[in-house]
Amino acid sequence: MKIISEKLSDQDLLVDCIYGGSRNGNHSDEVLPKLLGVDNGAGFRCLGSPRTNIETLKILALQTGFSDPDWPDHLDTETGLFTYYGDKRAPGDLHDTKREGNKILRNLFEFAHSLDQPTESFPLILLFGKTGTYRDTRFLGLAVPGAKGMSSDEDLTAIWRTTAEGIRFQNYRSIFTILNVPSVDRRWIKDAQQGKSLSSAYAPSAWLNWIQNRTYAPLISESDNRARSTKEQLDLSNEEREIIEAIYNQFIDEPTKFEPLAAEILRLSMPNAHDIELTRPWRDGGRDATGKYRIGTGPGAIEVDFAMEAKCYSIKNGVGVKEISRLISRLRHRQFGVLVTTSYVAQQAYKELKKDDHPVVIITAKDIAGLLIQKFHHLDKIKIWISTTF
Repeated sequence: MKIISEKLSDQDLLVDCIYGGSRNGNHSDEVLPKLLGVDNGAGFRCLGSPRTNIETLKILALQTGFSDPDWPDHLDTETGLFTYYGDKRAPGDLHDTKREGNKILRNLFEFAHSLDQPTESFPLILLFGKTGTYRDTRFLGLAVPGAKGMSSDEDLTAIWRTTAEGIRFQNYRSIFTILNVPSVDRRWIKDAQQGKSLSSAYAPSAWLNWIQNRTYAPLISESDNRARSTKEQLDLSNEEREIIEAIYNQFIDEPTKFEPLAAEILRLSMPNAHDIELTRPWRDGGRDATGKYRIGTGPGAIEVDFAMEAKCYSIKNGVGVKEISRLISRLRHRQFGVLVTTSYVAQQAYKELKKDDHPVVIITAKDIAGLLIQKFHHLDKIKIWISTTF
């Protein structure tokens, strides 16, 4: 993808476009100050003072690397929701942080759930993701605090964490909505830099509707329903690879004992799954477990049966056509299947699965590692859970 690096202060912001800086290997490579006029540093990059007053702030640029397993910022492109963790990373008062990021979060979300209207200005909240190349950054979108249907107890929550020394502390987990605004006009950015974000003729309607009515119009990107490549299924960080290796080594001599862990992974991935029963190894009929999945709530809900197949394979060995066909052949009418593997699904098998629209959920090495990091946060805790529970 082309990287825009010339005349950054004159560029519009295009969703998923990469903006690049110099290649000096120091702070002079930073992009956001040149692109938006914001200050430098971690977390929120601000234009306007004081930082915690939303009516004096003009621009808030939030950049994440998506690389901290303890604080897994996440962009869900299918819903347009962005999960961001605050900057309290040590014991102490929740709002006592060096750059006042948690105070900014608190004030943003208090405004989102109030009936107040800003008198002159409200900050542009612009999300960026690091690319890993020098200080280059990808524009993720124009955001607003909160999400449709979420209460003040859901979109900004104080969660507990524990230090290596066993000391507990709190940090914020917040939910932002990326608005359906494909590009941010440079003329609006310049007006916002002058404190005129609300009165600007270039303010996008989706943003104004949120300001005036708290109406959320998320940028939704539908899944392409294609077969994931082997690389995508095995795109593991060092920590994720250690997790998968720990699981494989735990069950390498008795693969059938992986099945209870696979059932727990299924529960993490599909919270509405219940009544999961493991089958006896010599009478499984091609299924390692069966269960029910609840759709809807209350008396009007329905339950759908599913069958699970678990494969504890080395990441060097993929699940092939034979194993997939075996699972499919055992699915009864109105059932769906779930394959849980510590490896990957070979391309031919994956493509045939998608081509024929078989109702099978695929959970591979990358998915397993991500789920366990999200639940336990630390590699050591994951290893302990695996070795003691199963």
